[in-house]
Amino acid sequence: MTIITVNPATGEELGAYVEHEDAEVTAAIEEADRAHRAWRRTTFAERAAVLGRVADLLEERAGALAELMAAEMGKPVRDGRAEATKCAWACRHYAGNAERYLADEPIEAGRTRSYVHYEPLGVVLAVMPWNFPFWQVFRFAAPALMAGNAGLLKHASSVTGCALEIERLFADAGLPAGLFRTLVVSSGRVEAIVAHPLVRAVTLTGSGPAGAAVASAAARHLKKSVLELGGSDPYVVLADADLDHAADVCARSRLTNGGQSCIAAKRFIVEDAVYDAFVEKLAAAMADRRMGDPRDEATDYGPQARVELRDELAEQVRASVAAGARLVVGGEVPDRPGAWYPATVLADVDASMIAFREETFGPVAAVVRAADEADAIALANDTVFGLGAAVFTRDTERGERIAAVELDAGCCFVNDLVASDPRLPFGGVKESGFGRELSHLGIREFVNAKTVVVA
Repeated sequence: MTIITVNPATGEELGAYVEHEDAEVTAAIEEADRAHRAWRRTTFAERAAVLGRVADLLEERAGALAELMAAEMGKPVRDGRAEATKCAWACRHYAGNAERYLADEPIEAGRTRSYVHYEPLGVVLAVMPWNFPFWQVFRFAAPALMAGNAGLLKHASSVTGCALEIERLFADAGLPAGLFRTLVVSSGRVEAIVAHPLVRAVTLTGSGPAGAAVASAAARHLKKSVLELGGSDPYVVLADADLDHAADVCARSRLTNGGQSCIAAKRFIVEDAVYDAFVEKLAAAMADRRMGDPRDEATDYGPQARVELRDELAEQVRASVAAGARLVVGGEVPDRPGAWYPATVLADVDASMIAFREETFGPVAAVVRAADEADAIALANDTVFGLGAAVFTRDTERGERIAAVELDAGCCFVNDLVASDPRLPFGGVKESGFGRELSHLGIREFVNAKTVVVA
């Protein structure tokens, strides 16, 4: 079978890639296992030296990598360069902190010596999405490799060029042969890879249905799994918020990556006293962002990743308007080739509408009226998702209380947009998945926490 990649800005074919045969996949798994058995015996300093070289290459090649991301999934080049740089940050973070994160932990148990010792699991399969084609991979690969594991990547087919470039980066940095491999395979072959006895764990970032399928396969074969799935992130705007700041941050979050981010703001829950003023400011901020050629430095957001995804988004907007939502700005599919969709604001959205209940994976803001703080929190939590959330208020103690205690999500921010950071745990609750990436928690997901007792 051949995988075809397409430029979403033009609809033009970019490349054709022949899938790996079953025998090639098996050979890659076996080679990764052999490479891991040697790699796990290396020191943290030796591993850090390789990850440092990977970071250098990411920065040196950031321009070319950005062009590749722009071509395959429509990311503006300035955002692509930032993504490559962030990957370098993750490599350096784990290179500098892995030994501390995985140091033996003494525990007093009335014996001569007792402690927890962390050691790698082995071969870890990563099933990754197209929206952040480098960052999603490196936030798994950097900690997994620094812990002594091997990595296999099954990337989204639409960014196969990016997937192969990641393998090339590791090889050029001197990572041992076979320790990180890209498998060019379709989604239907993932379960067979999970089932292989040498694959010890799997991590997936993607949709709920994809996560359920992979988690089911992992459970059937008794493999550890970590899932980062969808989100319908609520941003609560209280009556005492700085509305200019809130509108600017909310627009930036909603349009991050063209709205194609699990932690992009999706639902804006606004207290009644400032509702109309916020809608006006948000609409102006959204309309002010420039949609255009992702290769243009002035572009704020490019096309959607694929035409069928754009069409799904347009249908969600249409259905919500039909149910009573008010279209404030945007909402019309441009008459041009490619997967374009403009920044869109829907006001007067309520909990019965698709724009409230489903994840809108594109530049569509759903604004919801709340009677007061308690009502806003209830509306924010009225979702099957629980990835990120934010609250805007001039009273930071009030905001921190709401973020820490009231909002039902894995990542909660006060007066800022939700973002991932190598130093902080990242993940969700409810149907947004389980397990954590990044920070000390992320590197400990794919290790054996071994109890050692000396009598």
